[in-house]
Formats: sequence, structure tokens, C-alpha cells
Amino acid sequence: MRELFDEVTGHSPLDPEEAVRRTTRTPQRRRFYVQAAIAETPDGFAITLDGKPVRTPSGRPLAVPGRQMAEGIVAEWNAQAETIDPLTMPLTRLANSVIEGVIGRVDAVSEDVAKYLGSDLLFYRAGHPEALVARESALWDPVLFWAADRLGAHFMMAEGVMHVAQPETAIKAARAAFPSDPWSVAALHVVTTITGSALLALALRHGVLDPDQVWAAAHVDEDWNSEKWGVDEEVAARRAARLVDFRAAAGILTAPES
Repeated sequence: MRELFDEVTGHSPLDPEEAVRRTTRTPQRRRFYVQAAIAETPDGFAITLDGKPVRTPSGRPLAVPGRQMAEGIVAEWNAQAETIDPLTMPLTRLANSVIEGVIGRVDAVSEDVAKYLGSDLLFYRAGHPEALVARESALWDPVLFWAADRLGAHFMMAEGVMHVAQPETAIKAARAAFPSDPWSVAALHVVTTITGSALLALALRHGVLDPDQVWAAAHVDEDWNSEKWGVDEEVAARRAARLVDFRAAAGILTAPES
């Protein structure tokens, strides 16, 4: 089981794309259990397979703080067919990563997210065509206005990809709105790295946008190109894999118990 979790976790605990790359290079394991279930313990809601507790590679119990999250993980295990496909188990991978790599390192993970505030996706705008400029503004401006009005974080925008330095006061103000518990911080990190925007992740966390709106905002340029030139199947496949991890993280980031 430990080797299986090594595969499920991936090399970098909060990098879903690395997890995808790693698991596609390893053979899938046959399902070795009949039923996954939940057991309430002092550590939270633990996951069991045929009554035996599931453990992470370092031997820690796979336990999560909320029943809803635990039910989602159990559903992933019970949905497996003859072979176990880690790519269809985003909550399991994320939970394993939090227990192994985030608990005890919350500040470090938060600082990694904060780095995106210096070069967030929403800061860099297209100069043309006008329709794309308007679409970016429609999807991105409300988040920037919210950050300024509610967080006191006033960021600078730029046209093109030339880097523009952001005010330290803005970065600190947005950083202050980060969650503090390891599960929410991990989910914030995953949403940020997938979308390229810590501000979109914060908007999701604080209920400014829902997951579908965040996903659309993160892919406005990609969707524009697809409409003009057609869909690239390889790009679409990678996007579909990212969406699985995005939805798992979004569910944790917006859950009441988080």
C-alpha cells in the first residue's frame, strides 16, 4: 500500500501536473480491497479499507478534518474498478499531500502562494483584439476591484508580458486574506498553481466567484484561441486532467468546515 501512495502522491506534493506525469509512468495496481469506509478517530475522519486504516508513505493515518471530505475520498476508493487509477483520485492525492507536506509547513506553503501576487495572471492584459481585451476585463476586473475595495490591495496592470513590479502594500494586504489551516492553504495553493492566479484563488475562497467562474477566468485566453483556431487535443487532455484536481481543491477551499 505504501508504494501505491507514493504513486498517488506524485513527486511534488502540491503539483497536480507532476502527479499526473508520475502516475502515467507507473503501472496501475490491482484493487486489493472490497470496501472503503470512514472511521471517526481522535485524528479526524480516517479512511479504512476492509476495516484496516489507510496510511501515508511515512506511516501517518490518512485522516481528514471534515466528514464531507472523507466521504469524497471513500467514494474515490469505492469507485475503482479492477485496477486503481490514481488520476481519478484527486481528493486522496491532495489529502495525502497535506498530511505529508503541508501540516507543519503552513507558512512556507502560504509564502509560495504569495509569490504569485507579484506576477498574477490578472495583471497582464492583451492589447488587441478589442473583443479579447473586453473579455479579459469582464472576467478579471471584478476580482481586482474586489481586492482593492475589500482587501485594500491595489495592484498595477500592464499590457503584454513585460513584468511590472507590484506594491508591497498590495501584496501584504492580499496575503493577509489567506486562510491559516493546512487544508485550506493546500487547496489555495493547488487552485493558484492551476489557474496561475492567487487572486482568483482568493476570490473563490471568499465567495466572490464560484468554481465555474474561476475556471472560465483562468482560461479566457486559451478559450479565445480555441474559438479562433480550433481545439488542440493534447492541450484539451491536459486541461481535463487539471480540471479534476481543480474541482477537488475548490471543494475543500469553499467547504464550510475549512
